[in-house]
Amino acid sequence: MKTFTLPGTDITAPNVVLGLMRIADKSDDQIRALVRAAREAGVDFVDHADIYGPTTHACERRFAEAMRLTPAERDALTIQTKAGIVPEGPYFDHSHEHIVASVEGSLRALGTDYVDLLLLHRPDALVEPEEVARAFDDLESAGKVRAFGVSNHTPRQVDLLRRYVRQPIVVNQLQLSLTHAPIITQGLAANMVGEPQSATLDGGGVLDHARLHDITVQAWSPFQAGFFSGVFLDSPEYAELNAVIDRLAERYGVPPTAVATAWITRHPARMQVVLGTTTPERVTGAAQGSELPLTRPEWYELTRAAGHRVP
Repeated sequence: MKTFTLPGTDITAPNVVLGLMRIADKSDDQIRALVRAAREAGVDFVDHADIYGPTTHACERRFAEAMRLTPAERDALTIQTKAGIVPEGPYFDHSHEHIVASVEGSLRALGTDYVDLLLLHRPDALVEPEEVARAFDDLESAGKVRAFGVSNHTPRQVDLLRRYVRQPIVVNQLQLSLTHAPIITQGLAANMVGEPQSATLDGGGVLDHARLHDITVQAWSPFQAGFFSGVFLDSPEYAELNAVIDRLAERYGVPPTAVATAWITRHPARMQVVLGTTTPERVTGAAQGSELPLTRPEWYELTRAAGHRVP
């Protein structure tokens, strides 16, 4: 498993993350088997959010109930959670009161004194960055959060926060897969009149902005065809892409999920892939993409086969 020091922190992080948004209805044994498979593959970084599950903090609570971590086991894991979405609306709330209350709820649910990373889950159009800065300061000074980031934010939204908060914004979690890749493919078609791929949909080069400011991009839904529209692996709608994936999987002796993972981890931005599966075998298979040495021709072949324009 390839690891790196998360910029702006002292956290050693793998480039594959175990997402736990779907464990609410899993048994203790199933959750332990999932986490064990991840740990055996070198994935010691788990991703939560306050809204994951049928009720607030449900998945965080199930994780704690199943794992019953000792202090040493807790310290050996990197635990990330998110705040800012109010499901009853839905609406978004980045007020000091909501952020702090959400973290307090996450700590109780997780049975821990601190989380390693806290992300603001989606942008709040009514954000007052001074409120965010005060929340971050209070949580950091109390030892409840080690590092901070965002999710689904544009470069300018990140810059607005960076103007006010003392702590570095170290993560931006964004949707990215072979077939849902505007943060990468827009740049390939830049300055091409009439080419839809050239349109800037992310506020202006979110991936380049992240690289310039030492912000680690975490790729969520790495196997989704679009916005929760089903997976592209084995889908007849992506026959050409799957033919290339299967050929490369056979060449490297790995499952197709590893190739799809490697398309992201191969990128020099040093991104993390957030796996959402609850099947231990799929975690093991996808994790094999962590260090898969795709060549430039192979990476671009996959990009073209996914339907993206490579001029």
